[in-house]
Amino acid sequence: MRRFARWLCALWLLSLCGASGAAETSRLVYSCGSNAGGDLSPHQYSSNQMYAQDMIYEPLVRYAVSGEIEPCLAESWEVSPDGKVYTFHLRRGVTFSDGTPWNARAAKANFDAVMANAGRHEWLGLIGELEGTEAADEHTLRLILKDAYGPTLADLSLIRPLRFLSPAQFGADGGTAKGIKAPVGTGPWVHAEARKGEYDLFKRNESYWGKKPELEEVLVKVVPEGDSRVAALETGDLDLIFGTSGHGAAQISLEAFKRLEATGRFETGVSNPRATRALAINSARGAGRDLAVRRAVQHAIDRDAIIRGVFLEVEPPAPFLFSTAMPYCDAGLAPYEHDLEKAKALLEEAGWKQEGDYRSKDGQELAFDLCFVGNDAEQKTIAEVVQSDLRKAGIRVNLIGEESDAYFKRQRDGEFGMIFNDTWGAPYDPHAMCASMRVPSHADYQAQSGLPMKKELDEKIGLVLRATTDAERSALYRDILTTLHDQAVYFPISYKTLVKVHRKGLVGVGFPAFVDSVPFDTMSWE
Repeated sequence: MRRFARWLCALWLLSLCGASGAAETSRLVYSCGSNAGGDLSPHQYSSNQMYAQDMIYEPLVRYAVSGEIEPCLAESWEVSPDGKVYTFHLRRGVTFSDGTPWNARAAKANFDAVMANAGRHEWLGLIGELEGTEAADEHTLRLILKDAYGPTLADLSLIRPLRFLSPAQFGADGGTAKGIKAPVGTGPWVHAEARKGEYDLFKRNESYWGKKPELEEVLVKVVPEGDSRVAALETGDLDLIFGTSGHGAAQISLEAFKRLEATGRFETGVSNPRATRALAINSARGAGRDLAVRRAVQHAIDRDAIIRGVFLEVEPPAPFLFSTAMPYCDAGLAPYEHDLEKAKALLEEAGWKQEGDYRSKDGQELAFDLCFVGNDAEQKTIAEVVQSDLRKAGIRVNLIGEESDAYFKRQRDGEFGMIFNDTWGAPYDPHAMCASMRVPSHADYQAQSGLPMKKELDEKIGLVLRATTDAERSALYRDILTTLHDQAVYFPISYKTLVKVHRKGLVGVGFPAFVDSVPFDTMSWE
């Protein structure tokens, strides 16, 4: 009997040890619509997922939620009086997760690899301003610019393309443009395993120089559909849903978010506005060439109805391309109010006469092709609302839903009348977004290409990026944003927010500065 009691006691202790071991081997289960990416190079884009690149790789400086620039792989830095030389003092004692030392040579090798493929990154203003880099000594890196460039530190903080890969993992050609050997960075996570169409496994970087995450593993299951993701959370197969409800992150519909919130079973939250959902209107194609038409569109679409019906008032309406809370973006503009009769009057005055359902002028029907990602239910719903609203003003809207590759090709080539074109959030907005307007990498360049002042607008963007005083930047941004607003090139819809839904007991789930980050390194189980 005593032996039996001792056996029960031992079994009980073993069970406690097992439970404790499970707690210590803490794993978080998340999901994404696809695998983390191709080779997960920090210097490349699609199909690499930004959340994964952010987990693995680190920048010289970090952009904080407060908007401040903080040290990361650089402990400190100085800027020359003329603003053309940045000297970074690199953090000592840091290694990449493969054991390769982090130093100025490694930093320079990464900059050289990016600049060898500069054409791919010309959307980023710093790439065009970078004259070269110097490894002054083991722990000192210098960036030499052609001109003073105000957003230098902000550009260096971005998730891509200026983060750092172990030089031992560069491709066979000695660079990164044609692929890399393995995704190895200095960050708090290591990409440990992947199975196509099933999952990616990230493990804590045990050699990480900073505060190590309390979680040991993050398992990211591939769950393409939002409804399946919600069901997995409810059954306990997922621990966390985090991100936007729109294209890209597409983590959860707002209807499902509201329903889960109402159950009380989960912790939920909504961030402050992070970026802007918008339509770009092509000023160089069809009816979009006419300023009166573009302005009529602004008045004809009922933005508030979209906020109520599509975004369930979780996201606030966006009267301007950039929130006035963004740096330099409070330009004192007057919003376009929803006013169908004013829209009709503008079209009548411009000679667009209505006979039947739609207007025409000189034999041309007043029509737009509105392009969206075909499997994005939210974009499709908004497109249908826009189609209905513009029909009331006598404007035909043809809806074109396509796969994302075709959609992004239309953005670059200008084969659209209207197209979804979100801003990127902090710290991209406004400087990086404006910088990219000068090259055909996104819809902005094509949408603006028909403006009579396009050349002058691009020149002002160049000037604002090189401005050295706040007063000069403020004045130039006011001119740029006023021009874009007056020319009605964009129809802003809502200010994008992040949402979170997770199991109770998971703590540290804050909202990061970047829209595309997930703050796994601050999370833990109670």
